[in-house]
Amino acid sequence: MTVPEHLASGGCPYAGRPGAAPLYGTAVSDDPHGLYARMRAEHGPVAPIELEPGVEGWLVIGYQEMLDLTRNEQLFSKDSRHWRVPREGRLRADSPLVPMTMWRPTLQSMDGAEHHRLSTAVGEALGRIDHRWLRETTEAAATALIESWGPDGTADLVAQFTRRLPLLVFTMLLDLPEEDGPRLLGMITGMVDSGEAAQRSAAEFGSMLAALVGQRRARPGEDLTSWLLAHPAGLSDEEVVHNLMVLLVAGNESTINWIGNTVRLLLTDRRFRTSLTGGRATVADALDEVLWRDPPVQNFPGRWATSDTVLGGQYISAGDMLVLGLAGANDDPSVHGTEGLSGNRAHLAWGAGRHVCPAKDPARLIVETAVETLLHCLPDLQLAVPAHELTWRPSPWSRALTSLPVLYSAFAPPRPAAPAAPVTPERTSWTPQPLPSSAPTDSTPSEPTSPPRTSGSALADLRRRLSSLVGWWSGR
Repeated sequence: MTVPEHLASGGCPYAGRPGAAPLYGTAVSDDPHGLYARMRAEHGPVAPIELEPGVEGWLVIGYQEMLDLTRNEQLFSKDSRHWRVPREGRLRADSPLVPMTMWRPTLQSMDGAEHHRLSTAVGEALGRIDHRWLRETTEAAATALIESWGPDGTADLVAQFTRRLPLLVFTMLLDLPEEDGPRLLGMITGMVDSGEAAQRSAAEFGSMLAALVGQRRARPGEDLTSWLLAHPAGLSDEEVVHNLMVLLVAGNESTINWIGNTVRLLLTDRRFRTSLTGGRATVADALDEVLWRDPPVQNFPGRWATSDTVLGGQYISAGDMLVLGLAGANDDPSVHGTEGLSGNRAHLAWGAGRHVCPAKDPARLIVETAVETLLHCLPDLQLAVPAHELTWRPSPWSRALTSLPVLYSAFAPPRPAAPAAPVTPERTSWTPQPLPSSAPTDSTPSEPTSPPRTSGSALADLRRRLSSLVGWWSGR
């Protein structure tokens, strides 16, 4: 290995990284695809970045280099305690990087056998979720939200739909007492929103989960917390609390963004709408298109080099932080074939290697059901503003719209419950319908099909609880 001259002479590792791009501010939100293309042209598949002023890192935007990074945890560890920046006193105590990178006893922070133990427990607990129940819960939550909107035929799908629906579903997954549902919604909302309330909400959320874990340890039920506690891996109460926080907070954010970005694609992308009109594409295809083009998490921290090495032609020093450029790696021209991306799930939106997201299958079911329900209930849904006026949050991590204003005139009532029947995988398609003359777009979705629903008092009680939570959220 050839050591760069400035390092061989004892120089500062960061001083030798000319042209480091800031991974903060509006550049990463306004035109991320252009930014990654410029990085690739100037630096190759691994580019020097600033995570914040004075804090250096590397952004991995090569597809093969991403696979190399994520498959070698001996050289590129998930344990952030390897990071030299905080060891050298260069990370502010109030830095927004602290909550993103601090070590916790979770599957995200572990390597080797400990990661395998935690990821097995989390994956198998998630695997116990009944998919029929999850679909029915998501549909009931989506319908309750839509029914809560005012009579003027306008809505902001980010504020009134995408940011609320995952929280409603997670409340049901934890099987919280009905009176605790509003508390959970308020605390997670406070954590996601910036400001002075964020840290207080995080502390309250941790305390609530700790109390919940204690209750489930004494009286197990049929819920996610109880399944984690009962797993043969023997998770401690602290491990269950922290892994639940990871699932709920990270899962909430990515699900929010995936729903919003998919609806945006369906309402704005003429190429994709034309394909759907011809019956060659489905809502599931739209979900995959988003995971390639605008994944809900565009960059993810991180990996830390355990020794000096070379990756993508760049000299990486021990203790360097490497950020997974999920969107940038998906943009790598070397992986785009002549047939395009339709039906191709080789994207890196969920990461790769042993640390691939364990909740990707439940997340897909939630998002697909949410989009299908929205299109069923509002068959003439359309954008309320020209597509170019939509704006993105200035986040280096999330690919998220600030708002998604829509118009609608027709409301289709929820589908009645059908007798119980086996659920089989189904791909749902829709075709555009004519819009009112005032519509700023030229086509919108119509009613999809879906598997039959389960009837009975349990489903009625579920819908009642969700309507009650939505009513609390709407101030009714």
